Amino acid sequence: MPDRPQVRRAGPADLPALLALEQNFPGDRMSARSLRRLLAGDSAPIWVARARGATLGALVLLTRRNNAVARIYSVVVDPAARGQGIAGRLVNAAERHARLGKKALMSLEVRADNAPARALYRRLGYAETAVLRAYYEDGADGLRLRKPLPG
Repeated sequence: MPDRPQVRRAGPADLPALLALEQNFPGDRMSARSLRRLLAGDSAPIWVARARGATLGALVLLTRRNNAVARIYSVVVDPAARGQGIAGRLVNAAERHARLGKKALMSLEVRADNAPARALYRRLGYAETAVLRAYYEDGADGLRLRKPLPG
């Protein structure tokens, strides 16, 4: 049985693995500069899921002081590691962090054509609240999803 991936807060040493995971996106990838800036700040924690010395997934959460909404900016799982519950564990970690920060709502955007991600978010209690026409770099539509975070 494979080792269960451990989810932890990312640090500067995770930058190469984060950049490698970004290559799984068809577009709208974050640059090394952007990731370095996020890793250095407090308002955009990044979580990684690791097992057997490899980074299998990552999530970027955006927060703002004096704002009740936390935004999942990015979730990525290595294609070879999909189906192991990694994305759900990353989202759960982000939700715990948001609750500790007194956030009342989680928000995210997802490609309208990403059926597996949409199914995951639906299982986790997210509701589609808006269609975002031509939202992505390649012209694909997006959907805004939201989930209230109980006290």
